[in-house]
Amino acid sequence: MNLRSSWVAETGQTREDTRLTQTGVTTMTNPVQVRSGVLPGSYGGQYRLSGFWTFGSAAMTATVSEGRAVIQGEISQGAYPVTLPTSETVTFAPGNAQYNRIDLLVLRIYDNLYDGQQRNEAVVEVIQGQANQDPQPPAAPPRCLPLYEVTVPAGASAGNGGIPWASALKDLRTPVVSLGGILPVEGPVLPGSYPGQYQDAGGALQRWDGGAWVSYPSALGGIVPASASTTPASYIGQYRDAAGGALQRWDGNAWVSYPSALGGIIPASSTAPASYVGQYRDTPSGQLQRWNGSSWVTVTPGPYFVDNGDYGDTPSTTYTSTLAGRTTNPLTVNFVAPPSKAVAVSFGCKLRSGSPDHYAYMALKLTQGATVVNDLDDDYATIAASQHMVSVSTTRRYSSLTPGATYTLTAYFRVIANTLSLKAGFDNTFIKVDPLP
Repeated sequence: MNLRSSWVAETGQTREDTRLTQTGVTTMTNPVQVRSGVLPGSYGGQYRLSGFWTFGSAAMTATVSEGRAVIQGEISQGAYPVTLPTSETVTFAPGNAQYNRIDLLVLRIYDNLYDGQQRNEAVVEVIQGQANQDPQPPAAPPRCLPLYEVTVPAGASAGNGGIPWASALKDLRTPVVSLGGILPVEGPVLPGSYPGQYQDAGGALQRWDGGAWVSYPSALGGIVPASASTTPASYIGQYRDAAGGALQRWDGNAWVSYPSALGGIIPASSTAPASYVGQYRDTPSGQLQRWNGSSWVTVTPGPYFVDNGDYGDTPSTTYTSTLAGRTTNPLTVNFVAPPSKAVAVSFGCKLRSGSPDHYAYMALKLTQGATVVNDLDDDYATIAASQHMVSVSTTRRYSSLTPGATYTLTAYFRVIANTLSLKAGFDNTFIKVDPLP
């Protein structure tokens, strides 16, 4: 029968039975085999992996520190647990006269049942590589756990300086933990063995989804899910999704609802200042505003509109912003330039020039503070020649504005070819500014 067991049969339990059925420190790779690797841990808890740490102790000699490991054989051979209770030294052969070589430091299982070498033991061993112009590490024999690659320079020996240990060692150790434990990632990132397995990838908790390691939502810097809402935070500034959908922040003592959480929109009921440039808030009037570092600015400003229903006139043949007969002069409108840097401006009025041979004009001047950005231009004015009131309007585009800057549009008026001392009259004047997307 192929089904194996431990400590059931009165006699005949084999070493293979024991290895195949032990369920101790194992990180599964499939339903039967486990991952070969080193058990994590250090004396002071400062390091993830101290077992079998290796360092140069002489010119051609290295010291391998104590540790525990698991070495997986073929699928029918089971897993071999090994322990090095005290450190051990290993010696490397002198370097080749011409080329470098790469040796492999391994934990190796000799099992006569499978390899026929008349040995049954676990050893710390150096597998020597081939010296070459482009040296490669040797292949590891079966039932081996590679610990380090060691580069042996050409000509290296005890008499001429030996191996430069600071640069010669390449750490190959990988950890293993008990079934269901969270695996600390050191060395190569290996695939998971089942969906729901976890690993600690240098500060991020990751979950195997069946095809890849995916950072868990409550990993460092992430948002703790509502299912773990009673868990205390691990640092000030951590966020969690609380029951009821509230985003909360750990302030050092308690979870506090945080309307201005990173990326969130502050509700209209909040009067709190922003915590970073680019944060948004909703105002009671329903406008979306953005914090620019010193104040809240409407994200989508406008439209802007101004009008004057009073009749006014002027005999001036040069542009003037003052119309006689009006109680309010001049006609102006301020607007904030949108992110698109462009606005569409419509303006117009009812006007008369007093004669079909004379023309009345209404034009706009664009300024930013005391700076004239776009001066008066007949080509963009409304114009008509009539002794009766006629309605005229036009629309033009202003571009290359500075987003967030405040601009002013001012209406100007005049009459041309005024040989009869006529007055151009204007009524129902208006200016409308629409931000463009």
